[in-house]
Amino acid sequence: MKWLTAALAGLALCLLIYAGTAFSSLASLVAAARSGDADEVLARTDLPRVRHALVDQLVDAYLRRLGRERPIKPFERLAINTFGASLADDLAAKLMTRDNVAVLLQTGTVRSNVELGSIPPLADLDLSDIPAIIGRLVLVKPVEFSLRLGASRDAGSISMHFSGNGWRLSAVNLPSTMLAKLVERLPTR
Repeated sequence: MKWLTAALAGLALCLLIYAGTAFSSLASLVAAARSGDADEVLARTDLPRVRHALVDQLVDAYLRRLGRERPIKPFERLAINTFGASLADDLAAKLMTRDNVAVLLQTGTVRSNVELGSIPPLADLDLSDIPAIIGRLVLVKPVEFSLRLGASRDAGSISMHFSGNGWRLSAVNLPSTMLAKLVERLPTR
């Protein structure tokens, strides 16, 4: 009976450390976003992963725009990611720069020559309201979680991924209205 109690206590301690490191990294990212310091935000961001996540979002929105809502086969996905994603990648590279990621997290908008809309800023997240934060969290994988930024499901979210020495921003998931405006800039053929 003592070993069971010790094992459960050890498991509880591991879960507490796991959740604590995730919350601490989230708090650091929120603080960096509030200050608007692009270098601090970049230190807590996996920028290539953020760009790749945006390309995936753009490709999916592009396919929905073209009316192809059926499941995509692996070969088709490979072809789209090879050829179609090159256009989306150029757009993502322009939008997800070091400075634009910091501005997006601080203000909820992206600097662009076209009005794209906005998401609730990460800088406005109230870290003292733990139940609200827990209600917005979704565990994607054991090493990745997503946090919805607003009350509605289509408000946008961020994802953080555990890599090496801590949790880092791995995706900014844009609302469908912003994605639709971005996809309008891509050619239909």
